[in-house]
Amino acid sequence: MRRNGWHTHEKDGRYVLARHWPPRFDVAAISGFPPVRAAWLARQIRQDLWRTFQHLRGFSPVVEVAATEDGVIVRAGGRLSGRTPPGTEGRIRDLLDSPAHRARWMVCAGEDA
Repeated sequence: MRRNGWHTHEKDGRYVLARHWPPRFDVAAISGFPPVRAAWLARQIRQDLWRTFQHLRGFSPVVEVAATEDGVIVRAGGRLSGRTPPGTEGRIRDLLDSPAHRARWMVCAGEDA
């Protein structure tokens, strides 16, 4: 489904948010989170991912949130036209592991009801 210029797909405990469909992870990092509302978490991560990489030519963010027994696993990254600059994956991992970002995301995404 396309909404506000973003494609979303939810099925079997997986939520995907992407600008272009089908989603493609040319570069990505993964991190675990406690149970939260997947769509809200994906939107928050997508916003900060875009803020971090908006000057990277050809970058299109993709965030996937998959439910697990203990919470959710987030794969964040995106599509790149051209070569991936060195250190891009590490920068995404640093963003996902940032205590300040995670605290803000958790407030926005809340606990999964």
